[in-house]
Amino acid sequence: MKQLFKGAKVFCENEFIQKDILVEDDIIVSISDSITDNSAVLFDISGCVVFPGFADVHVHLREPGFSYKETIKSGSKACAKGGYTNVCTMPNLNPTPDCKENLNLQLEIIKKDAVINVHPIGTITQGELGNELSKMEEMAEDVVGFSDDGRGVQSEDLMLSAMEKAKILGKPIVAHCEDNSLLNGGYIHDGEYAKLNNHRGICSESEWGPIKRDIELVKKTGVKYHVCHISTKESVELIRKAKADGVDITCETGPHYLVMNDMMLKDEGRFKMNPPIRSEEDRLALVEGLKDGTIDCIATDHAPHSAEEKSRGLEKSAMGVVGIETAFPVVYTKLVKTGTVPLSTVIKALTINPKERFKIGNNLEEGCPADFTVFDLEEEYVIDPKDFLSQGKATPFEKEKVYGRCKMTVCSGKIVYKF
Repeated sequence: MKQLFKGAKVFCENEFIQKDILVEDDIIVSISDSITDNSAVLFDISGCVVFPGFADVHVHLREPGFSYKETIKSGSKACAKGGYTNVCTMPNLNPTPDCKENLNLQLEIIKKDAVINVHPIGTITQGELGNELSKMEEMAEDVVGFSDDGRGVQSEDLMLSAMEKAKILGKPIVAHCEDNSLLNGGYIHDGEYAKLNNHRGICSESEWGPIKRDIELVKKTGVKYHVCHISTKESVELIRKAKADGVDITCETGPHYLVMNDMMLKDEGRFKMNPPIRSEEDRLALVEGLKDGTIDCIATDHAPHSAEEKSRGLEKSAMGVVGIETAFPVVYTKLVKTGTVPLSTVIKALTINPKERFKIGNNLEEGCPADFTVFDLEEEYVIDPKDFLSQGKATPFEKEKVYGRCKMTVCSGKIVYKF
């Protein structure tokens, strides 16, 4: 079967170039000017732009174990609507993927229900309980890394052992950095908003302290190390210095940390996530970190919950917000269109960097599987959770006006989303 996508500007080598894309048997056979092929199914995408399919290295698709929050089917459809063709799923599931038997349950659902490429991450410890290592060897072939996301590994000795094992297996440690001893029942950033409104705060050191510890362990072991969802200026500086010292470290931050500060919070569950949205000073440091390459990836930490779980205000709602369907338009509108961050930097953080680090996906090139997404950058609309394909609806960007509508996503040559 042949498909011809005509009329769009393709983003390549950091600029838009008018090109047509010819796909045959799910492979891109030509990206060139004015292709004509009467035997191909024609898709007119004039006025739109084409990017490589986005990759998110940090999502929660909730299966097995929590299908009332999200399923691999609903979550992967939401990813496709956001322009994503590759995502890495976090292991806080039931059962947790801490051995081959448990991982196989997840792999079977992915094979049956996923509409895009879904790559599991296995746990660092058994049950994510932080007591003993998971069966890392028997899972290594089928996972892209190891994480206890949702919980920090508190024991330095256990993290050292995990790094030594992951180094041998050639897989990254994907670290949720959180020191439980510093949390003190906090649930939002320990900043101005918390003080003004009598909320218990989470201090910044609870994040950057474990990063500092782990950097020293990475120097000892040489493991590939990736830091999840950084939110503080100290984290940015520690990682910047570690990179300058030659440490094999990468990191991610989320759209909400790049465009929001704690004074934008409301006492609603849709503003509660872990780590929390922090100060304007932290936000600006994150933006600078993205611009100078300290921050490698923009990852959503897409974390759906039920409406009831998110209806209890800041103190009592579950941690986590959805973000896979709003990530690009939010970042494009608030950072690119304002001239704050170049589009090329954003696209690199959504495509090249995550794909290289986690060895997933491919580029938008001839001879590669057809993985790309089509956006109308001029279309303005209001974010409405009722339109989400995700089962989760809690977003801090509800009612925000944004530019950039995903019109189509193609994954492995198949149209997996069309507006």
